[in-house]
Amino acid sequence: MAKSVLKGSARVQAQLNGIGRELQGGWMKRLLSRVLRRTQALPHLNAGFLEGAAYPDGMPVAAVAYFNEFGTDRTPARPFMRQAIAKNQDQWPKLLAASLKATQGDLEEALDMTAERIVAQIQQEIRTLQSPPLKPSTIAAKGFDKPLIDTGHMLNSVASEVVSD
Repeated sequence: MAKSVLKGSARVQAQLNGIGRELQGGWMKRLLSRVLRRTQALPHLNAGFLEGAAYPDGMPVAAVAYFNEFGTDRTPARPFMRQAIAKNQDQWPKLLAASLKATQGDLEEALDMTAERIVAQIQQEIRTLQSPPLKPSTIAAKGFDKPLIDTGHMLNSVASEVVSD
């Protein structure tokens, strides 16, 4: 999970690639090839912990997020990213549609607006995740019981970008 990526057309492209391989020729294969070429050129958004985000000591934020998401031999998994996706992914097409309407069809601006909301959803999950709870000794050392909040660096490093290939 070095970088969480949302590519709206990736699943469609994979399915179309599979269908295109099954067909041996003809107009359908040409049509699918044309659709694939056009969708691959569309911009997409990345949301999560982007490349280059690091703690002051140089530790990549994505690595810390990964350790929190999946756990280590000393700490339990706290799957904030998977929970954020599960709770919110059904809203994302509607958010994008509303953003496209608000931007009068400007796809890059609409993706940027949608990405801002997705970032806020990920941050909300980081703020509110309580399970599994911290050990009493960790709570005493930190002074509070928020499992994914320490310095706030990970929370503040959730970001997004719109990428045009």
